Amino acid sequence: MDLEDARLPHNQYTATSSITEQQAEESPEMLHKYAQDLLQNRMYQPAQRTFLRLLQKDPQDEAAMLGLAEVLDRRERYEELYTAAQQLLEQRPDSALSLAYKARALQKLERYSAATVANDQALLLDSRLGLAWINRSGLQLLQGKLPEALRSSFRAIEFAPGDSRAWANHSIALLNYERLGEALDAIDHSLKIDPESLFSLQIKGELLCKLGRMQEVLPVVRAALALQPTHIPSLIQAAQALRQLEMYEMLKEVAHQLTQLMPQELFVWEHYMRALRGLGQYTDALAALDYLIELDPSNARFWTFKADTLYRLERYREASGASERALRLAPNFAPARRIHDKALRLMYQRKEKRS
Repeated sequence: MDLEDARLPHNQYTATSSITEQQAEESPEMLHKYAQDLLQNRMYQPAQRTFLRLLQKDPQDEAAMLGLAEVLDRRERYEELYTAAQQLLEQRPDSALSLAYKARALQKLERYSAATVANDQALLLDSRLGLAWINRSGLQLLQGKLPEALRSSFRAIEFAPGDSRAWANHSIALLNYERLGEALDAIDHSLKIDPESLFSLQIKGELLCKLGRMQEVLPVVRAALALQPTHIPSLIQAAQALRQLEMYEMLKEVAHQLTQLMPQELFVWEHYMRALRGLGQYTDALAALDYLIELDPSNARFWTFKADTLYRLERYREASGASERALRLAPNFAPARRIHDKALRLMYQRKEKRS
């Protein structure tokens, strides 16, 4: 089974608008409906172009500006979202939704204090506004306010049950309390709403890893990597699952990709080394171990792995030396002691045969 198999198309949604683009140009009302249809079908780039055409015709068109704000939010264009929200608030300062979009942009731009102020204002104007509760739960998660985040996430799914982000935040809030089964149900709900949410796929992969359901992790990371082939959290989840499943050929491929993306990370080099050892490619594993030891020369485990790898290559003298290094770092480390004793015994046996 290859991680490249069964990749999802990058955009599996097709327009289901009841009108054509040509018909949409007949009137502003038709163009509005066409833009909303594109937005509902998650065809964000053409939706953005259509909302911008509406705003060229009427810069004060509040509905078009709100539609554009939603598109920018979904496309994660937060600087532009902030500008759009400010323009909306200039037209109507008491717009709760515009304040919520402003808060969302500020949150994503890591201006948390200003985001909290704007979002609180939105909730004062409309206490049932789903986006504002999504924002509040997200901010509270970021600030480590876990009980408050869980309460807010319940309000978010109450007022925005059709928004995948509400369910994703709810899942994370439950995960923080190790309520893994409930968290998995919530993230599945999020993915039913938006199967192409990379963030939700990442959270589902994390939950399945925590639950030890490694076989189920693989299709999740396939879907995530179809959307973003270099998505590091999903590649790490794939490496964890493949190691547990002892699928070393695929682990070698994934871990090698990670070594290119994160060349200083011990985790990825250890998984790459383990894949090579699992495939019996001990010479290549030795080169990976040398790099690991260069990164962390005081790690007794890595020296022990090096000793064992040298032992398997029948380089007993070097294996003895590497295990001695491990024992100097961790004198009571039993695996290093066993390899040291075996390497010494076979080294002397070989000497005796030669003499």
